[in-house]
Parts: sequence; C-alpha cells; structure tokens
Amino acid sequence: MKLLITGGAGFIGSCFIRHILNKYPGYKIINLDKLGYAGNLENLKDVENNPDYTFVKGDICDKELVAQLMEQVDCCLNFAAETHVDRSITGPEIFVISNVLGTQNLLSRAKEFQTKRFVQVSTDEVYGTLGATGYFTEATPLAPNSPYSASKASADMTVRAYFETYKFPALITRCSNNYGPFQYPEKLIPLFIKNALTDKPVPVYGDGLNVRDWLYVYDHCKAIDAVLHRGREGEVYNIGGNNEKTNLEITDIILKTLNKPKSLIKFVEDRLGHDRRYAIDSSKIRDKLGWQPETHFEEGIKTTIDWYINNQQWVENIEKGTYNRR
Repeated sequence: MKLLITGGAGFIGSCFIRHILNKYPGYKIINLDKLGYAGNLENLKDVENNPDYTFVKGDICDKELVAQLMEQVDCCLNFAAETHVDRSITGPEIFVISNVLGTQNLLSRAKEFQTKRFVQVSTDEVYGTLGATGYFTEATPLAPNSPYSASKASADMTVRAYFETYKFPALITRCSNNYGPFQYPEKLIPLFIKNALTDKPVPVYGDGLNVRDWLYVYDHCKAIDAVLHRGREGEVYNIGGNNEKTNLEITDIILKTLNKPKSLIKFVEDRLGHDRRYAIDSSKIRDKLGWQPETHFEEGIKTTIDWYINNQQWVENIEKGTYNRR
C-alpha cells in the first residue's frame, strides 16, 4: 500500500510514520510537510534512509504539488494542521488557511485521483467543553470554542460533506490530548518537563483545574492504523486514553518525578475561552475495531520524561531554531 501522510514531520505524524514502517514492511510512505515551526525532520532521523520512505517539502494548499503526489498513492492521512490554541488566539488567519483550505485542497485532489481512503485526523476540541460529568461521543454536537478548534471543526464538516455528497471514502478520527516523545515543547507536558529540568517556573493557567484526557501517542497511532484498515467509510471514531487529570495533577506528577519543588509552579492568567474539561467515550472504536489504549499513564509519562531527559539537545535545537528545516 502507498500512503500520503501530510504533516508527517510533526509530533503525531512522525510517530505514525515510524509505527507504519515498523509494522508493515513494504508499505510505501510519502511524507508531505512544509516544515513550519513545529515540523522537524530530526523527528524522523531513524527512518530517513528507509527505501520505503520519501520526504517532500511542500504545503497542503499547493494544488499542483498535492495533485502530483495524490496520483501516486492509494490512501491519504491528513495530520497537517496548525494546532496550538494560544497561537490561534493571537493569529487565527493561518489556522483557517492551513486547516480548512488545506484540507479542502487535499480532498479535491484525492477525489480527482480516486484515492481509496482519506483519514482526517482531528481533535476532541471540536466538541467544546464538558461539565464535571459526561463524555464526548461521536454524536456530540460540534461546539468549538477557540479559533483552532473552529478551524478543525470546519475541516471535519468539509470531510463529512465529501462523503455525503460524493460518497468519497473519508473517515474522521477525534483524539484526546496526546503526549509522548517528539512533542514540540510549547505544549503542556514537554514545556513543564523542560522548565522543571532547568529550575524555571512552570506556568499553570488559571486555577490549574482544567481537565484533559491523556493519550499516549503510540496508542493513538495504533488507533489510526485500525481506522485506516478496518474503519467504516463516512464514520467518526473518538480515540481517548481514559486518563482524566487536571493540569495541576500533571504538574505535580512531573515535579515529583524530577524531584523538583512545588515552588516552581507559577499560576498565570487563564487562557481566553479555556475549555474546562474534555473526556472521550471510546466505546465505538473499542467495540467496532477492537482497539484499546495499552499504555498506562504512569508508564507513559515516565517514558516521556525519560525521553526528554535523554534528548535535551533536541529541545535545545528547537529553542535555537537550529533543527532540520531543509
């Protein structure tokens, strides 16, 4: 099988590429990534010489380039996106361009060349926020609260429209918060690990009681793999880790693991439109596709912390802007 993976130099995309190459010898992968601020070819140094892997630098909004690549593949998985909520608040336009118009371009070219499957990798943030109880299901109405989540919801609706209008073989996955190696260090877990290692304050928004469901990235990759190979076209699959924790709990775990004092915690002004709680009901993908998370949070967070301890040069290269952006 030949796969076009967009955004494959990012956190989740690079882990998915590694997962596919390890599990399916003979699969061919084309990785299309524009290498924006969070795209880093160092994430894929271990596979860059694999004969089944090809990297192409380019933008998913480039109609001609996407057409050239889509003609060569069987399936497309769209990981490419502007993702950080804080950045979407201060500069929402690029989120619409990349996440909405880019997805539209991929769909149009995939339809043109009769791509066999198109998997849109999305987020639970499109559902908005929950109260103290309850879970997001695939039937939960979309109610995005940030420019980022609004752009992802718009892309999801476009994917859905292509299935409903053209019977185009598209599927959508919506995951909870990912963590693990290779995550860009502006996100909560890698940022707090990085700061704590150098005895810098860890900035906790508001009261720190916002709740997220944490999913180890390679468990997520296995779920997307299941959707690609066994998912039903036109369907949405929620993917969660069943690890609900407040931001303050995550902070305490990181500080305790690194033997750092709680005095490093610095409460800062809350993010605009900060959703209070996310929680995923993953029963559909469990029941229909037989997937379930395998990594207990205690194991996954220790592996993640150890990775950042052992790869501080990777973090330093990102901070200095010297990572691979060829």
